[in-house]
Amino acid sequence: MTERMDGGARKGERPSLSRRDLLEGGAGIVAATRVGSLMAAAGAGTLAAGFLASRASAQTQNSKLYEVINRKMLLVGTGNGNPPWHFQDEKGQFAGFDISLARMVAKALFNDPAKVQFVIQAADARIPSLLTDKVDVVFQFMTVTPLRAQQVQFTTPYYREGAGLLMSKSSRHRDFRALSAAGKSVKVSVLQNVDADNLVHDALPQAQVVQLDSQANVIQAVDSNRVDAGAVDQSTVRWLTTRFPDKYKDAGKGWFPMLYSAAVKPGDNIWLIFVNTVLADAMGGLGWNTYRDEYKTYFGLVLPDPPIGFPIEERLRLATAAAHSG
Repeated sequence: MTERMDGGARKGERPSLSRRDLLEGGAGIVAATRVGSLMAAAGAGTLAAGFLASRASAQTQNSKLYEVINRKMLLVGTGNGNPPWHFQDEKGQFAGFDISLARMVAKALFNDPAKVQFVIQAADARIPSLLTDKVDVVFQFMTVTPLRAQQVQFTTPYYREGAGLLMSKSSRHRDFRALSAAGKSVKVSVLQNVDADNLVHDALPQAQVVQLDSQANVIQAVDSNRVDAGAVDQSTVRWLTTRFPDKYKDAGKGWFPMLYSAAVKPGDNIWLIFVNTVLADAMGGLGWNTYRDEYKTYFGLVLPDPPIGFPIEERLRLATAAAHSG
């Protein structure tokens, strides 16, 4: 059955709430402003209409958004010691791309990026801390997976991670093409894992895989020329080549993509939509300059400015919505 997506009424029909109004975030606000007209159209008294509108408006006050505003401080779950995402810089200040995005949310809330308290936690505490309200949102290089999406609500993705190949500037090989041509003679270090061999062989099918017990040792093997390349996160490659351009180089190969998003406690679409609005604004609106500059700081790349005119991300959203409704 065809449905009016704007929730409006055709000529001669009573106004009706659509599934879009009820299921998308901000439904409480929509209901608060429209329920009075619905009751009036049904012949109900203004007292009843006002009562229902007040109830709908009050429901929105239960959102995390208003809790955070009243607290005057944003609580963010994150990590430490994982550049370029979250770490402490030479001055002992929190830094990293996750930290920068969290500060953008604080600025949107209070016009002050400093009004954020970072709660340092292990990776396995990311979901429990949300579900127990220890934090308001998690910015901690959290990979989007269907299993996790059953426990938390993910925001708009803010980065696409992948595997990359870190090489020493003194390597006998120039780049990925040279590594690939070298075949079986190439050695690649990687963090020990049951799928480590498969990960490397997806990029370099003939390479010798050297599994090591820590990321630091994976990189140390590159430093000492024990291996020709280290398979690490692409963001790590970009961070190290940005910080130490005379020491490292990027082989120029990225594979095994995954999405990074922030996460919030499920069931609060008002809060989710607010955080999504901040991220959308950062990646293509008034917050773009800050996002672009922070991206360059931590990944060493200058992103092209978003095209002026029709927002191409909206076309993707509409296409995704159409696919789900079909």
